[in-house]
Amino acid sequence: MELLRTLVHADAVEEASINELNGDMPTLVIRPEHWLAAAELLKSHGKLGCNYLRNVSGVDYETHLESVYHLVSLDTKREFAVKVKTDREHPSIPSVAAVWSTANWNEREIYDLLGIDFPGHPDLRRIMMPDDWVGHPLRKDYVPLDPEV
Repeated sequence: MELLRTLVHADAVEEASINELNGDMPTLVIRPEHWLAAAELLKSHGKLGCNYLRNVSGVDYETHLESVYHLVSLDTKREFAVKVKTDREHPSIPSVAAVWSTANWNEREIYDLLGIDFPGHPDLRRIMMPDDWVGHPLRKDYVPLDPEV
C-alpha cells in the first residue's frame, strides 16, 4: 500500500484491509483516476510482481458499481484483491487490458452486463448480449422489456 501511495499518488489507495474470510487476502480499494498507474506498478514492481490476473468481476451495490480484480504473483504465490469503485450514473474505470490481457474479455463482459465503460479498452463492445439489446441485465435497476423472459 505504501508503494502505491509513494510511487503512484498519495491518494491512490482509498482503503486497505485484510479479508479474513478469504485466506487473509490483502484487499485494496484504488481510486479510478489512479487505477491504470497502480495496475502497472502492481505488475512490474519487484516486491509485488502481480504478473497474473486471475479474474475480474463486476458488482452492483445499488449505491455504486465496482470492478474487482484478483491478482496473483506466480513467483511468490501472493494474492491480492483490488476494487475500483465508480458511480452509477456515468460508470467508468480505466481499462487494464494493456497491462493484463486477461482483462480484455472480462472488461467486455462487465461492460455488457453492468454498463461500466472502460476507456482505453482495445475493443469495448458487447460480448454476451446482442448488439441491439437495451440496458445491462445484471444491474439491480434493470427492467426487462419482456418480464416473462
